[in-house]
Amino acid sequence: MRMSMGLEARQLQTQKLAPRMIQSMEILQLPMQALQERIEQEMNENPLLEQAEVDPNAPDELEDEERVSNEPVSEMEKELIVDTEHDNADDFERLVNMDSELPGTFDDSFRQSSNRVQDDADRRHDLMSNAESRPESLNDYLLHQLSELDIDDRVEQFAERIISTLDARDGGYLRTPLADLLSPTHTPDDLEIADEALRVVQAMDPPGIAARDLRECLINQLRPEVKYYEEMRTLIASHLEDLAENRLPVIHKKTTFSIETIQAAREEMHKLNPKPGSAFLKTYVPNVTPDVILDQDENGNYQVRLEDDRLPNLYISEYYRKRLRDPDSTPEEREFIKKKINSAQWLIDAIEQRRGTLTKVAQAIVEHQTRFLDEGPEAIEPLKMQQIAERVGVHVTTVSRAVDDKWMQTPRGILPLRKFFVGGTVTEDGEDIAWDTIRIKLQEVIDKEDKSDPLSDEHLVDEMRKHGLAVARRTVTKYRKKMGIPSSRQRKDWSLAKK
Repeated sequence: MRMSMGLEARQLQTQKLAPRMIQSMEILQLPMQALQERIEQEMNENPLLEQAEVDPNAPDELEDEERVSNEPVSEMEKELIVDTEHDNADDFERLVNMDSELPGTFDDSFRQSSNRVQDDADRRHDLMSNAESRPESLNDYLLHQLSELDIDDRVEQFAERIISTLDARDGGYLRTPLADLLSPTHTPDDLEIADEALRVVQAMDPPGIAARDLRECLINQLRPEVKYYEEMRTLIASHLEDLAENRLPVIHKKTTFSIETIQAAREEMHKLNPKPGSAFLKTYVPNVTPDVILDQDENGNYQVRLEDDRLPNLYISEYYRKRLRDPDSTPEEREFIKKKINSAQWLIDAIEQRRGTLTKVAQAIVEHQTRFLDEGPEAIEPLKMQQIAERVGVHVTTVSRAVDDKWMQTPRGILPLRKFFVGGTVTEDGEDIAWDTIRIKLQEVIDKEDKSDPLSDEHLVDEMRKHGLAVARRTVTKYRKKMGIPSSRQRKDWSLAKK
């Protein structure tokens, strides 16, 4: 009975905070350009919101006046506003607690706020169109398809999360396990939602997108009406390595397919694309505004700062403040001012909350990935959002929203914050090592090998050890295949064929 009453109380609390707090999470999730557009929209709709026009040549007295005008709502004004039962700081703290206790609360209702300036598809479209004639990226293309589907909101939200992890440079594969995209307190129902979302994304164009390995990528491109459909499906599912090594008699013995059929099916398989996302490589040139700037002091320490100087300095109109306190104002006028003051103060507080959260999250990411910033991609460390959440003291979904569509200007270029979150493996020495580190070094070793006598996987292991990467042979083989690099025998055959 007590548990039931507790749940009911939390549900009532959720219903009470939902319209305001859902929008707070939206403010956190907005990138810089979209936030500027949101503020402009709010200023058009709320006459109480004013922007301080600071003239750098103006005397200090004017600047002092503007700072006074930017004071928060006073206690007396709060007493006049019936709807203000608690301050916004309490709201944000309650939001974090509720998101932790009821991790699906805001995901379920994120789209239901009647005050949203635009739906999610429009928001993303505006974000990605910040440069004229900018070609469509892989993520844009998939999000556009997703926006046209009539599916469950939770499935759609998780599909967006999956799409955000896909990289055209990696062929459009899903390298992040679904479980890592879920809250640590996820339920079996959440897993079902994640699986359904993955099926939705994998059904999109280009065929084979969001596959977790080469087999899944190729199988997902097959259609029953194509020639040798069943044979190709069998070959891909069970005999891909035999095909790569040209062991056709072995396949014939195991499948009873004739050699001619196997060869014909293999020819059809050559029409499939092992890297479906790579078609967007030539057009994917991000032209974005960084949300975070990374500075380095004289001692080599990194410090983040937000690139939000272009955001207007908002304050609540002094004229309307006086009208609220004026006993001669009409009840209708006072009611209007109460409503708009609440909305304006919330927006100002939400922007400040976004500033603090994004700064803490970005700084924690930078401190974890200092070696990557100093030494380059080979030194990137494995990192999960849960680690940053624990370090900052927020829920993992808050980290996810904070880094969504955000970019950081670093000494190594303008990078998406999500790029700093990478999976990895454990070396034979027990050291955690990022997938990117293995991939880059493995590619480097193979690029430098003698093409007439390519390195076997065993010899690749030895070479990796010379570079301080003590990985097992099966790890080298696994990542070589993920990268689409043929075996040493095939590399030698190709080298001879070129001659």
